[in-house]
Amino acid sequence: MELSHGWTFICQKIARPYAHLARLDKPIGTLLLAWPGVWSITLAAAPGSLPDTKMIMLFGIGALQLRGPGCTINDLLDRDIDVKVQRTMKRPIASGVLTPFQGICFLGSQLLLGLGILLQLNDFRYILFFRMLHCRVLGASSFLLVFSYPLMKRVTYWPQAYLGLTFNWGALLGWAAVKGSLDLSVVLPLYASGVLWTIVYDTIYAHQDKEDDLKVGVKSTALRFGDSTKAWLSVFGLACISSLALSGYNANIGIPFYLFLAAASAQLAWQMRVDLSRRADCNRMFVSNKWFGALVFCGILVGKIEPGNLALLQA
Repeated sequence: MELSHGWTFICQKIARPYAHLARLDKPIGTLLLAWPGVWSITLAAAPGSLPDTKMIMLFGIGALQLRGPGCTINDLLDRDIDVKVQRTMKRPIASGVLTPFQGICFLGSQLLLGLGILLQLNDFRYILFFRMLHCRVLGASSFLLVFSYPLMKRVTYWPQAYLGLTFNWGALLGWAAVKGSLDLSVVLPLYASGVLWTIVYDTIYAHQDKEDDLKVGVKSTALRFGDSTKAWLSVFGLACISSLALSGYNANIGIPFYLFLAAASAQLAWQMRVDLSRRADCNRMFVSNKWFGALVFCGILVGKIEPGNLALLQA
């Protein structure tokens, strides 16, 4: 029994740094990455029908597999910065628990694992290779965003906007995966709403590091907006909700969607109460965005199932 516990301890000690490198201890990032794709898949469902649950599962696994490598790339490129920032100095590569070479090897294993999981989903392998054949360039472009995002904080005060372009790619791919094509009148406002939402929550998150960022010399919207952050975020939040409403309108979604959208608006407005000088409060508001995503999803889901949609009002 003691030998068994000893091996368990050793395995945990070896695995823990890699789990932290992939942020498995912080699932909020995976949720925020997954929500736009789930919104899009649900929005693409036929009126009165539930969304394709297997496709949602595939996108959920994809979100987990995309975030892990993304975090690993981020830590490899930012290891010289992370050691100077209080919140990140204990990350595995920055602290020296893992070497850059170990990080690169782990990155390769994550990419191979993602491929292996994809190949196990036999039904969806054909969907991806045939039904989404014309979307390959679109999908491949997301990797360019993932690999280049960590560099943005060095060149622009808007890395949060670039993160939005990266994190919300699923809003485009989700619809294409279900429909086999893109309805730009629906997916572009949906994608834009996700980008705007990301600017809101990641600017709040970035306020945790603003003092360290100034010392290190990296940029963020938290530094760009400064004391006017809440005014800026209120504008972006309003634009986010407006874009979601436009997407739902163009998709002829049911009236219940707008009731949930009102609740999501209230959740965003509540976030404006954040005390930007307190790191704990910034993190609390950032994590609360899982509920914003859930409210939008529930609105789309109920709006698609509800037979009384906007088409009846437009007739």
